[in-house]
Amino acid sequence: MPRHYPQKTSLTLEPHQVIIKPLVTEKGVHRSTRSNAYTFQISRLATKQDVRQAVETLFNVKVEKVATQNRKGKPRRTKFGFSHTADWKKAIVTLHEDSRIDFF
Repeated sequence: MPRHYPQKTSLTLEPHQVIIKPLVTEKGVHRSTRSNAYTFQISRLATKQDVRQAVETLFNVKVEKVATQNRKGKPRRTKFGFSHTADWKKAIVTLHEDSRIDFF
C-alpha cells in the first residue's frame, strides 16, 4: 500500500506550528547531557531551516546543526482489524556549547 507524503509548498509556518512537542526519552536525555542535542517532534511540512528558526526564537538559543528523520507509523491491531499509527517527523537539534534548554 503506497504512502502519501505531503507536497512541498511555499507555506510559511509559525514557530509554534513547526515544533509539536519535545521528545523526552532515555536516549534523548542522554544525548542532551553528552552532546547538547535535543529531540523534537515537528510538523511534516517543516524544513531544517524552519526548525532552526523556530528553536532559536522559542528557546532563545544558538543552533549549530539540525538533522531530520521521517518516521513511518507502526501497524496496530484493534478490535475491528488492523490499522496504522500516523507517520511523523523528528528533528535532532544540536545547540552551541554555551546554550542549554531546560525541560524539567
